[in-house]
Amino acid sequence: MEFLRQMVANKALVAGLLGWTVAQISKTIIYLIVNKELRLERMCGGGGMPSSHSATVCGLATATGMIYGGSSIEFAVTFVLAMIVMYDAMNVRMETGRQGKVLNDMIEVFQKMGKNVSPEERLKELVGHTPLQVLVGAITGIVVAVLVVLYL
Repeated sequence: MEFLRQMVANKALVAGLLGWTVAQISKTIIYLIVNKELRLERMCGGGGMPSSHSATVCGLATATGMIYGGSSIEFAVTFVLAMIVMYDAMNVRMETGRQGKVLNDMIEVFQKMGKNVSPEERLKELVGHTPLQVLVGAITGIVVAVLVVLYL
């Protein structure tokens, strides 16, 4: 029980998790507004606006920097982690989504040729982020962290 109390009192952890939560809820609402369709899968799904990966790691890094200082090893580790995660979201994961789209298009061609391919074999296409989605996610995480550290 003490461990759970310590986790709840850990402002850096709370900032990261709350950054993710705010981003996922925002992503779901934005999807609903843009597409006129409620997809609860967006609450846990990757890709989309804003990047919850960026919100999480920027919330963690910002809170860590505010608590331990910009010259601390704790901040250095979380900052580098944030850079790696955001780079990955914009580049590696975005390319994975592009490849998924191409492969899904190929599956459609095969289906038109008479090959029986189930819908479950389709690949996810929305897994990465544009630079704007990463930036908005980062800002979300930073704002959440500042609020958590100052007011929690």
